[in-house]
Amino acid sequence: MTKKNLILFGFILLKFILQYVLISPEYDLQRDEYLHLDQAHHLAWGYLSVPPVTSWFSYIILQLGNSVFWVKFFPALFGALTLLIVWKTIELLKGNLYALILGALCVLLSCLLRLNMLYQPNSFDVLCWTALYYVLIQYLTSENTKWLYFGAVIFALGFLNKYNIVFLLFGLIPAILLSKQRKILIKKEFYFALILGLILILPNLYWQYSNHFPIVHHMKELAATQLVNVDLGDFLKDQILFFIGSLLVILAGLFSVLRYKPFQKYRLFFATFIFTLLIFIYFKAKSYYVIGLYPIYIAFGSVFLSQILNEGKKRYLKIVFIALPLLLFIPMYNIAFPNKSPEYLVKNKVGAHRWEDGKEHELSQDFADMLGWKELARKTDSLYALLPNQKETIVLCDNYGQAGAINFYSKKGIKAVSFNADYLNWFDLSIPYKNLIRVKEFDENNEELKETSPYFESAVIGGQISNQYAREYRTTIFVFTNAKIDINKRLEQEINEEKSNIKND
Repeated sequence: MTKKNLILFGFILLKFILQYVLISPEYDLQRDEYLHLDQAHHLAWGYLSVPPVTSWFSYIILQLGNSVFWVKFFPALFGALTLLIVWKTIELLKGNLYALILGALCVLLSCLLRLNMLYQPNSFDVLCWTALYYVLIQYLTSENTKWLYFGAVIFALGFLNKYNIVFLLFGLIPAILLSKQRKILIKKEFYFALILGLILILPNLYWQYSNHFPIVHHMKELAATQLVNVDLGDFLKDQILFFIGSLLVILAGLFSVLRYKPFQKYRLFFATFIFTLLIFIYFKAKSYYVIGLYPIYIAFGSVFLSQILNEGKKRYLKIVFIALPLLLFIPMYNIAFPNKSPEYLVKNKVGAHRWEDGKEHELSQDFADMLGWKELARKTDSLYALLPNQKETIVLCDNYGQAGAINFYSKKGIKAVSFNADYLNWFDLSIPYKNLIRVKEFDENNEELKETSPYFESAVIGGQISNQYAREYRTTIFVFTNAKIDINKRLEQEINEEKSNIKND
């Protein structure tokens, strides 16, 4: 093994180790992770919440035992592959060993540690963005049209993982049109590659069509409940903080593709950066949607700095650029990861935590979304075990997090459902339900008990989530038994109404 490969192996190994040790055992999985894991039981070419790729990885995790180790392994793997592609990009740009180490360090000690902590489409999304930019650099370097086909496949995988990669295309197209590289548009291979990409994403497009384009409903709901709270100042601040240790390297990368003569053929990367960022700002996107834009500029910046810092006193600046990500990782370690108890984080007021509702809270939303789930599943299991007709019992939850967590942790084989997200399509109405376990977000007046109890012979409050730091704190479990009505008919009506709302959007 060569010295370079040994160093690369060390960075990748360290990446995996950090992803496991930065999460304290006190925390459960995060809300979204449960939904993605449940998709393994319902494989399809699309879902109300995301495209299908995440469900494929979920199915692999299921076959491997569905353990937390494997849940955390895949986002760590995608992060490690992102680092590898940046390393290979630096080699392609003829960067030396210093450039390789600087680039790898900047990618390793960045917001990707936080992003790759969770099993969500975001980690694979960043990998696809980085890989697609790498393929573009390969094409611009060699003008070998085979890279156009590789690009089509990568874009298709990215699209089938998260539609966010469309923004990459929106930012890249005008940059190509304004550059000398627009000659690519007269190559027949370019259009063959487009056709290949379209064929690969066609099953998902057909699924969207067949299901009345739920992505439209999802985006409207997202815009109304979350994107409306996106503040431009916070968005721009986050862009700086995401790669704070490598900010100067990224800025050097942007300058290099604009002014550095050896990178003249890559000049469109300056324009595509500006266009892509402006498009995200225009659509009021969440700040982390943009993360995939940055890793490739770390590669450009690392090579550029390694070349211009080779003379005289400038050599001492090499140490500064290596030290910055290391030093700035220290405060990041203390505030950006769930490596300390919620009690500690709240007591010491670690960090400011703006949630998707636009308000500041005591604890990060991600961390609050990683608490209380085991407790919910355990209490639901206990109540379920007390019922005489368990197989005729439906567990109906308010949201996908509740349903997914119960399904993941349940020891009783419960298959909880919800009218929220993909669970809308996963009801089993072939069972004649007689009992209802209702998991409801906290309501001080217990309206659920008042409204639903007349339809059953008995009704009780079975328990609540007691972890005060959980986002689901005081979520209540109601138990209704011996129905006086046809539960299945009522469920079918509710399902049809929800589907009609999606269709109308």
